[in-house]
Amino acid sequence: MHVKERYEDAKKRYEKAGVDTDKALEILKEIPVSMHCWQGDDVIGFDHDGPLTGGIQTTGNYPGRARTPEELMKDMDKVFSLVPGKTKLNLHASYAIFEDGVHADRDQLKPEHFARWAAFAKERGMGIDFNPTFFSHDMVKDNLTLSSPDKEVRDFWIRHGQACIRISEYLANETGQPCVMNIWIPDGYKDIPADRLTPRARFKDSLDQILSIPYDKEKVLVCLESKVFGIGMESYTVGSSEFTINYAASRGILPLMDNGHYHPTEVVSDKISAMLLFFDKIALHVTRPVRWDSDHVVLFDDETREIAKEIVRNKALDRVMIGLDFFDASINRIAAWTVGMRSFRKALLYALLTPNEKLAGLQEEGHLTEVMMIQEEMKTYPFGDVWDYFCETEGKPVGEDWYEAVKTYEDQVFSARK
Repeated sequence: MHVKERYEDAKKRYEKAGVDTDKALEILKEIPVSMHCWQGDDVIGFDHDGPLTGGIQTTGNYPGRARTPEELMKDMDKVFSLVPGKTKLNLHASYAIFEDGVHADRDQLKPEHFARWAAFAKERGMGIDFNPTFFSHDMVKDNLTLSSPDKEVRDFWIRHGQACIRISEYLANETGQPCVMNIWIPDGYKDIPADRLTPRARFKDSLDQILSIPYDKEKVLVCLESKVFGIGMESYTVGSSEFTINYAASRGILPLMDNGHYHPTEVVSDKISAMLLFFDKIALHVTRPVRWDSDHVVLFDDETREIAKEIVRNKALDRVMIGLDFFDASINRIAAWTVGMRSFRKALLYALLTPNEKLAGLQEEGHLTEVMMIQEEMKTYPFGDVWDYFCETEGKPVGEDWYEAVKTYEDQVFSARK
């Protein structure tokens, strides 16, 4: 049966459940999902030759890692050709492009160092999100940056944060879309600290100084991201969840929740509704933690679906800024990107195809048995037929057909990268 015919049959079945599939697809294609550049080169970037440091690491040595801006952009274009829906580009400051070999340190970065990225995004009609890079640098001293007791270290990273706000505003102006600028620091201690308060007080003061410069808050959406632990800082992280939420609430910026940055029994899906009651907007980095903050490729799994359902059922598609964050060097990097992006788009579709208002009404009336029954029955509805039709109407490969393009690209492009 043709994809369109299968869709028409699925549409009729969903109609009986009170779901308009045509409307769901119209909404789906306009939801922006931000694709992170760092999957393509294992978070190395272009502003240093050293290793990845600062509490994070990649594992694996799959051939084909992008080594230049040109290679990374080419790889991204391949992913864009395989992923349906509206996409944004998410950059780290370490991906600055220095023309004519003139290098600038991170505290001296300027918009011109991201002009080629702005042009790349504009040509493809997409916005750009941005991240200061507080890792993989000699000025990360003893795993400390904005909370360091060394004023020289703190001042360097404060200047970096301020430079990134200016760059973010430039990117917003160039693309015509708001730029989500996310601050995450690796600061913490490996073993039990003697003083937890003072580093956080310094971090608070450093953030205040970063935010003290003038910028357009409609164009630059500054976020603060928490973390529960990191490599080399297992016992204490300065930027804990409690710190970041309170700081964001008190300063009028966005909290960013990465679902790999919490204790193993915590789920971000349960936190979204609580945060939406107190913040106009929130931001997410969607990943897949496996026992710890391991940033595995996002899959169409239970928690990913629950995150998407919370965004959709709370009518918060314009209030939740969605970005993905994972890096796997053990598999084909374009396949990793594509699986992650398509999986989260599937999760959004799954949420849009759920009779959310009906279920909420039944819960309010106390019909909890019926709620459970409907939720379970919806799992075997012909979701895949609607997804395939969406991919076809977006001009993207249907089903696993996209993987043939990845294998061809690997044979023709990756094989030439030695």
